[in-house]
Amino acid sequence: MSDAVSEKSNGWLAPLLVTIIGIFMSLLDSSIVNVAISTIMSAFNADTGSVQWVSTAYLLALGVAMPLSGWLGDKFGYKRLYIVSLAVFVLGSLLCSVSWSLNSLIVARVLQAFGGGMVQPTVMAMVYKMVPRNKIGGAMGIFGVAAFVAPALGPTVGGYLVEYVNWRWIFTINLPIGVAGIVLAFLVLPEFESKDPGRLDIAGAVSSAVMLCCLLLALSKGTEWGWLDERTLLLFAVSLFALILFVYLELSSENPLLDLRVFRYLSFTMGNLILVVSMVGLYAGMFYVPLFLQSVRGLGAMETGLLMTPGALVSAILMPITGKLYDKVGARPLILFGITLLAVVTFTFRYLDLATSTATICLLVTLRGAVSPFTNMPGQTAALADVPTAMVGRASALTNIIGRVASSFGLAVLTSLLTARRSFHQAHLAWGITASDPATLQALSRISGAAGGGARGRGAGIALLQSLVTRQSFVTGVDDIFIVVAIFTLVGIVPALFMKGGQGKKQVGAAAK
Repeated sequence: MSDAVSEKSNGWLAPLLVTIIGIFMSLLDSSIVNVAISTIMSAFNADTGSVQWVSTAYLLALGVAMPLSGWLGDKFGYKRLYIVSLAVFVLGSLLCSVSWSLNSLIVARVLQAFGGGMVQPTVMAMVYKMVPRNKIGGAMGIFGVAAFVAPALGPTVGGYLVEYVNWRWIFTINLPIGVAGIVLAFLVLPEFESKDPGRLDIAGAVSSAVMLCCLLLALSKGTEWGWLDERTLLLFAVSLFALILFVYLELSSENPLLDLRVFRYLSFTMGNLILVVSMVGLYAGMFYVPLFLQSVRGLGAMETGLLMTPGALVSAILMPITGKLYDKVGARPLILFGITLLAVVTFTFRYLDLATSTATICLLVTLRGAVSPFTNMPGQTAALADVPTAMVGRASALTNIIGRVASSFGLAVLTSLLTARRSFHQAHLAWGITASDPATLQALSRISGAAGGGARGRGAGIALLQSLVTRQSFVTGVDDIFIVVAIFTLVGIVPALFMKGGQGKKQVGAAAK
């Protein structure tokens, strides 16, 4: 089926549902591994620094794979690229499940990432090629179900498999699902015309790989090494130089790997700015709420995942509805509504403390899950809505890279801020605990009495007070993070004002040319 025919076809729902298999698997695997890190350490008798490469290598390989997806899709056809990418992902999962050492697991994760890294931009390109533009909101709503639910379910599924089955099953589970996805893709996906994309822009591929790998490595290791450590600064410097070189090469090339001229479309530029805001807000909630629950409340990965699940399910239910609304009213009203409520709900998280009930936390997580689809999906959909169909493959690769970098950069900056605020609050709280402070003396007296009195009791009291100060300073630091994220979320209102209203049925035609 040619792109032109597929644009007019109504039979796009079944192919879209088939592609969701690949999207769900690749995104699930990006978060499911995190809960197994300590178990993998024990299995291979590895230290923390070595085992972190299981996640870091995956992240770096994604940075190499994503920019290539647009050129490969044009060269070989997007159906073929999707099937091959999914097959590579499944092969990598198989090798991960039978890995015999930490090094073999890391190599298998790189292979897995090369497949998974090209699945998402390839699927997005196929969606825009086979779905009529007046239906694109509904299609992206279905697409967004996997994009939202998979990362949220990762810790729950991973926690269950690690705790009750075996850590290798976090990879083994991909095999039957992946094989089924490949078979269905052969049978259901339409054929997309390949075209001569010209020679591969090797200079652009190398410079983009160096830029993304150095940047993502610096962001993932900056907290551990220190942001002023020479290794971190060197990686940032190399990444900046590679970025400048990449931009120069792409703008001067007749056949760029990633056509940066696509930013001349206002909706693409504004949509990606909104994507940056929404990705930072999304991953802040997905990272710091579980961190609070596990570090402060003492919940396990499985319990934490179950507590986060209602928010993911609400997002899954509302995502297709949001897509339908996009087709009727366009991006602007949905994004303005979503950003405002997301900022309000995110700000509410700053009231989390040691006494906050589990039911309250679950309610806030659910509310956040309910408003998130009104921000992320319309922004991502609108970013590609005005891009001509011939350019959408490479534009989708660019959008996915921006989303990946935004989430990594946002978490790195926020984690650094959390460390600074935690130290500030700890010093502030500890300053008030002195030997002459009446409240301190009274608390020590009570603890000392409960512990049997004497020096032993006073030692236990001091240790308990120090523990409480440490926990409270961490909680207050997390609260500060949510204030910052809420304010940053409101920045998304500015690009949202430049988005089109009444998109969808009124805007069909121009973008498809």
